[in-house]
Amino acid sequence: MNGVDMAKYDISKLHPVFVRQMEALAALDIEAVMKNYTDDAVLLRFEGVSVGIEAVRETFTGYLTVKPTLVELQEYIETEDTIFYRAIMNLNGEPEHAFGTLVVRDGRIWRQTAGFGG
Repeated sequence: MNGVDMAKYDISKLHPVFVRQMEALAALDIEAVMKNYTDDAVLLRFEGVSVGIEAVRETFTGYLTVKPTLVELQEYIETEDTIFYRAIMNLNGEPEHAFGTLVVRDGRIWRQTAGFGG
């Protein structure tokens, strides 16, 4: 996650699932992304709901075409199984405000919400 403004947050103290997800997205590695999800994962976005691992894969295959990278983690909080964040992501070379929630089961993402905009 080179060049990321993480001054507010110590990357080594963030939830390992979140760190793995950001690294997989930055690498544009669909297989690494998918290893972060349970088989019965559900991804909720305003654009639609992806239910099950194959639907999540299809959504992320499309998302990786915009080359998402984390620019700045603005707000972040976690519990043992839930991660809530607000960030600036670079999508197709342009900054976009992003927010979302990850619910983790057995070390992988079971439920996720994701959105973009102010």
